[in-house]
Amino acid sequence: MDFELRRAREKLEREQQDRKERAKAKLEREKRAKEESRKLRDAHEAVQRSRRLDAMDAQQKAEQQMQESLLVGKGVVFYRILEAVPCHGAGDKIKLPPSTFTELSDQGAFDKGPMYFRLSVVQQEGPSDIGSEEKEGARTIHCGVLEFTAPEGSVGLPPHVWNNLFGADYQTSVMTPLVEVRYVSLPKGAYAKLQPMGFGFLDLPNHKAILETSLRQHATLSQGDIFTVNYGELAYKLKVLELKPSSTVSVLETDIEVDIVSSDSAMERTNQPVLIPLKFGTSESGVVEEGHYVYYKFVLDNDVFCIISSGGAQLVVRVESETNDGDTDLYLSKHPLIFPTMHQHGWSSHDVGSKALVLGSKDDSLGAATYSIGVYGFKGTTKYQVSVAVEDNAKRTVGQQNTSISSSMEMDTAECRNCKRHIPSRTIALHEAYCSRHNTVCHHEGCGVVLRIEEAKDHVHCSRCGQAFHQGEMEKHMKIFHEPLKCPCGVVLEKEQMVEHQASACPLRLISCRFCGDMVPAGSYATDMQDKLRGLSEHESICGSRTAPCDSCGRYIRLKDMDIHQIAVHPKN
Repeated sequence: MDFELRRAREKLEREQQDRKERAKAKLEREKRAKEESRKLRDAHEAVQRSRRLDAMDAQQKAEQQMQESLLVGKGVVFYRILEAVPCHGAGDKIKLPPSTFTELSDQGAFDKGPMYFRLSVVQQEGPSDIGSEEKEGARTIHCGVLEFTAPEGSVGLPPHVWNNLFGADYQTSVMTPLVEVRYVSLPKGAYAKLQPMGFGFLDLPNHKAILETSLRQHATLSQGDIFTVNYGELAYKLKVLELKPSSTVSVLETDIEVDIVSSDSAMERTNQPVLIPLKFGTSESGVVEEGHYVYYKFVLDNDVFCIISSGGAQLVVRVESETNDGDTDLYLSKHPLIFPTMHQHGWSSHDVGSKALVLGSKDDSLGAATYSIGVYGFKGTTKYQVSVAVEDNAKRTVGQQNTSISSSMEMDTAECRNCKRHIPSRTIALHEAYCSRHNTVCHHEGCGVVLRIEEAKDHVHCSRCGQAFHQGEMEKHMKIFHEPLKCPCGVVLEKEQMVEHQASACPLRLISCRFCGDMVPAGSYATDMQDKLRGLSEHESICGSRTAPCDSCGRYIRLKDMDIHQIAVHPKN
């Protein structure tokens, strides 16, 4: 009996213990559930609070950006994110899609004068914000607008804008770049400090006028920009170091004081040619490789030219070659043609070995000016010495040859049947016997040169032009004068025709504009028939469309109509 009661009591105690443990576990579960619910509620409230704060920040930022856009754009608010595509063109004027024309027109942007835009690279690695100029590494540039013909959703960037925004080596094969286009208002520029990125730009004659012509293709300048100035086939890069009154200015319809500082001595040399100064009476040593040019310059002033033009002296340019297995050519030009080549030059010498150009009073092209010498490596690597000198003619005996001829005519003479020279009659038989054994006459039509018999085998004539040469000079003559040359404009001619073509007919030849005075490519004929009849080039037709006030009445007249205006309105003047 006691045993049963004990078992019943133990069973009851175990059941009571189990109920207590289950109740305790239930309380623990409820406590954990409440804790998790509280954490979830707190997290949800934190997310909601963060969203409200972000929305408030975004609204404040949008309002701030709107105020900044109104201030920067002077009441015009315009920005878009567009795909950047390269396009052809000079300067910094971009192409926008047609829809932007309507948006800008509705805000009266066209009534505020020239339009300017700020382009910023949109970082595509993560979420981007409008107005992300503040992002580290973002590039910006300012520009004008050329036309509204770009495809929708894209903006056409000319090489200048593309290179300054992305870099010349940027590849679009992986991802199309995105740029933010924002309308801005810019102050007119008053001062600019520029530095050439290489050597040679300051050698250009009237380089500031050339720079002015190049800047007409630009609407803006920004500090740090690098832009290109073209002069014929040559291209020079300049960097903007400083601008006033702002770091970005407008260059349209304004006069800017330009200060060009010399290139840094540590700057890496480019492939552009450089003019080495050359003094009269001194020689400079150099080495030229085959197919390359080395250039020099010298100045012929008025005093020296007067002596040459009077016949008292002559200008002599010499190149003495020092390498036997190499050869050079000598080219000379008068500025504004500053870099003479085999295509373009004023004078040339193609003698084998040493060579000289002798210019005197009978040369109409000679004058007081700056001249350039081009030493061209025709064959191999050649060491040479180049010099320029003014040699006096006073020591020469004037009229000596004429006196000799007249004296011989007064004597009793006879003509040698071999060499055609006039020989005294008393010795003509002896002379002809000697002459026929040792001399021979070239029978080529129009030549008749008397040669020693041992020299006759090396005396040859060009089969194409008939000129006489030494056998060793024929190969060089054929290569220089009769090998077809291709002009950069596409025309293929021989040397003499090529020189004439590039001097008078090539659209890429440099001419002096009658309106701006700059040396510019002639281009094709003017598209306007009236300008074409006036003989204006393509550049002059455009340049002459600029207006200037008349000195007599103050009215603004197109430059190309100024002479007609003076005759029609102010005939007395």
